[in-house]
Amino acid sequence: MRERSAYNSAIRQAMRNTVAARAGTVDQNLIPANAQHRYQVRSSDLPLSCPMPGMYLWNSHPKVYLPIEETGEAKCPYCGAQYFLSDEDQA
Repeated sequence: MRERSAYNSAIRQAMRNTVAARAGTVDQNLIPANAQHRYQVRSSDLPLSCPMPGMYLWNSHPKVYLPIEETGEAKCPYCGAQYFLSDEDQA
């Protein structure tokens, strides 16, 4: 019985580590997903996705890529966040 308990404990810890690696941990300096509704982005951030890399993902919607190159702005269909390409990066 103790062997099974140790095995289950090891499995739970491995799952926690996997989730933390994908969703971010408290000690990382990540942006809360969907905390704002307006984001300035640069051409170095392209291709643009919502949520963006560097945002916590555990409480967010599925990743969606947004076309911002032509007009300089895009709106996420899930959360309504608006993204604007900063002026110095537009061609």
